[in-house]
Amino acid sequence: MDSITQIALGASIAGAVAGKTLGRSALLTGAVLGTLPDLDVLIDYGTAVANFTQHRGFSHSMLVLAPLSLLIAWGLSRWQPKLSYPRWLTLVGLVLLTHPLLDAFTTYGTQLFWPFGRPLAVNSIFIIDPLYTLPLLFGCVAFLIRPPASKALALGLVLSSLYLGWSVSAQHLITERIKPALADAGFDDAALMVQPMPFNTVLWRVTAITNEMRVEIVTGFFDGDNDLTLERFVRDPKLTQSVSNLPEAQRLEWFTDGFLHYELNRGRITATDIRLGIPGAHPFTFALAEVQGSDLTALPSGQLPRPALNPDALPVLWSRLTGKTPALCLRTLSAPLEGGTC
Repeated sequence: MDSITQIALGASIAGAVAGKTLGRSALLTGAVLGTLPDLDVLIDYGTAVANFTQHRGFSHSMLVLAPLSLLIAWGLSRWQPKLSYPRWLTLVGLVLLTHPLLDAFTTYGTQLFWPFGRPLAVNSIFIIDPLYTLPLLFGCVAFLIRPPASKALALGLVLSSLYLGWSVSAQHLITERIKPALADAGFDDAALMVQPMPFNTVLWRVTAITNEMRVEIVTGFFDGDNDLTLERFVRDPKLTQSVSNLPEAQRLEWFTDGFLHYELNRGRITATDIRLGIPGAHPFTFALAEVQGSDLTALPSGQLPRPALNPDALPVLWSRLTGKTPALCLRTLSAPLEGGTC
């Protein structure tokens, strides 16, 4: 999740555990600890792909954070002994361990058991979702105004947790809705990803991929009985195969679970993570190789500039979310022509 959310979550937990003893300093302690795992972004691993795929790695691993909690709690108990070591350990452990657990509900991917296993991505909540964050901020503000505000903090934590649970339930409902349409289109065995559109859990994006084709569907809870609109994107299996032996392509395939789009443009092969953003506005595209005739030369991966944000995107998304616009073509961020398809 975004930094503000992680700060609010860490501060809320710390205030609930130790607010009566530490006062307002509990919120500051929780906020700092809630930010700690994300400091791995300051590490340069040498290439753009390495930096992208190592983020949420060791610093988000339960196997690292659990013993680190013991050490940090010991240090804090020496610094502020009026809070016992067991309570410091409860505070530190809960703040540090809930950070990666929350991140795992997003789409990016969190290596919860680094260095073992694959990244985990539940895909049920967007990286920024006000309805998750606002209850936590409400509890923190109430604490700052009149500590310890135990009921407000507890209410914020309960509401945000219930919303996270709703996101998983909503994802399941959307998945069941789109399965018949994918089966009719011949995508019943395709790799599938169901995730919310930005800032909400009402409107959802469905991505199904095979070696030759990718299908995108946008559907939501205000759609009623409207037919689903399937938007198709061609994939080039030969281009995918041409870079399959490159370590950086293999790393991206592992990290994204194969949800990549390869493209040959001006003699360069690029790979785009299609999980994040939307078509036309995917933030992570990497140059992997140069092609000259039949020769392919690996490049030290570099990240291409992120596409500019379309100022007209938010009104279009809002119109689609509320059901006013019955269909949305992701390629153009517009409604299909009457009687037409994306």
